[in-house]
Amino acid sequence: MKLKYTAACVGLTAAAMVAVTGCGSDGVQRAADVVDKSDAIMAALARATDRTENLGSAEVRISTATAGTAPITMEGTYSWGAGYAFDVEMDTKAAQMQLLQDAPTMRMLFVDGAYYYDVDPQRSGPLKGKEWMKVDASAVFGEKGAQAFSGGGGGSPAASMKSLKYAKNVKDLGKETVDGQSTTHYRAELDQAQLGKFKDAYGDADSLAGSITGGATSMTMDIWVGGKDLPVRLKQRIGTMTVTMDFEKFGRTAVVKAPPAAETGDLSDALKDAAAKQ
Repeated sequence: MKLKYTAACVGLTAAAMVAVTGCGSDGVQRAADVVDKSDAIMAALARATDRTENLGSAEVRISTATAGTAPITMEGTYSWGAGYAFDVEMDTKAAQMQLLQDAPTMRMLFVDGAYYYDVDPQRSGPLKGKEWMKVDASAVFGEKGAQAFSGGGGGSPAASMKSLKYAKNVKDLGKETVDGQSTTHYRAELDQAQLGKFKDAYGDADSLAGSITGGATSMTMDIWVGGKDLPVRLKQRIGTMTVTMDFEKFGRTAVVKAPPAAETGDLSDALKDAAAKQ
């Protein structure tokens, strides 16, 4: 297996991570001073945020699209009640991972700050005889970006919703039907200051994540809240990337565990070296 192929493919891990990443508490506090607080909007988003945070997990469908590439689809479970983690199946061809997996879908985990891909054992190289490929978040986001993402459950849907609640220009766009459910559609714009520490994750064009988003300096977030005060859909536009997450069921996610170390090949350092050379 050649490293250049792996580096290109693993860059797509940013899509899965970005899908549910919002603004951290630092950005929330700064944004709170300037937001125009409509009581009705704030109350609705507060209820939805609290309910989502308390349930701690959900079954989801995700679509990630960037300019000039086919959308990547993923289905599975996200958990944030006891540390942020996910377990999803993604389309192998759309993710350009055919060199590592012959099956039409590939399982991907995120747990304890690292990605794990269920690959076919390779004949040579760091994945020789291995069932899993590991990539630390720092290889995708850089050291500062990974710290921003991992700290305080920053990757959870509840964290995204907190940033939406306190962002500038929050608008109620009215009633819409999504996945057969009656919802209220809200939209907010977050500029670079409101991204807070997450600008380290998205704004560094030299990182793999930054190369995908184009070094984003702002984010547009849309959320559709259903009748049970829970999100039905969350969409984020970050630079050149658009990620849409549909929530299917809440509170039924199994605990996500890292694969056995003996079955895992770690490519984190190799990817960091390749990124540094580029």
